[in-house]
Amino acid sequence: MPTLTLAAAQSASVAGDLAANLRIHLGFIAAAAAAGVDLLLFPELSLTGYEPSLAEALTLDPADARLQPLRDACRAAGLTAIVGAPVRSPAGLHIGALILGADGGCQVHTKQYLHPGEAPPFSAGTGGSPLPVNGVSCALAICADSNHRAHAEAARAQGADVYLVSAVIGPTGYPADSARLAAHARELGLPVLLANHHAPTGGYACVGRSAFWLADGQCLVAAPDAGDLLLIVRLEGADWHSEQRALAR
Repeated sequence: MPTLTLAAAQSASVAGDLAANLRIHLGFIAAAAAAGVDLLLFPELSLTGYEPSLAEALTLDPADARLQPLRDACRAAGLTAIVGAPVRSPAGLHIGALILGADGGCQVHTKQYLHPGEAPPFSAGTGGSPLPVNGVSCALAICADSNHRAHAEAARAQGADVYLVSAVIGPTGYPADSARLAAHARELGLPVLLANHHAPTGGYACVGRSAFWLADGQCLVAAPDAGDLLLIVRLEGADWHSEQRALAR
């Protein structure tokens, strides 16, 4: 039976300050490595903050030298980290996720469903394929992607075993969003991991509460409202177990 350790990085980003956010990410990667994490999921646009007005000047691509410390850290730790940043393609500017592999590689995933007000400056992306980790297929949703059942259904149809949601969620949206994620888990038999910011970003007073729902829709673990922490879930055989580890800045 598979063994797998996933973690949500419940973090706070400094608006537009890539250097500061890179340092924060390195701290999370080090903590995840110490916990034996195989895949570490950061919130939406974690490397820049959710700052649409700044996004044009903050784009990243896999070859960007500024990502090299993160790529090196992931390779040294033998883990995969999914970090958020604006990215460009021939179709325009996208809300993206950079998948930094345990082998030092980097893949790009782009948000498919945009919230009202995100376009412009952003254009809808094309998503990406599920990611195999230790024999378990993990599909990624970037925030509003997960609001659309069709997105979760497509992930399941592609063979996903776990649904990863990288988000920016505030207090008014959290009750409906968390209920929807629980429903995806229950109705599709697809465990769901949520990584959310725990401090304001882009005008949203994010509420933390990163969480993991089992395939029957029950919430196995949810983080508190605030604080840098790793929310860790471990699959051992057929059973999931959880723990939380606070990080100090």
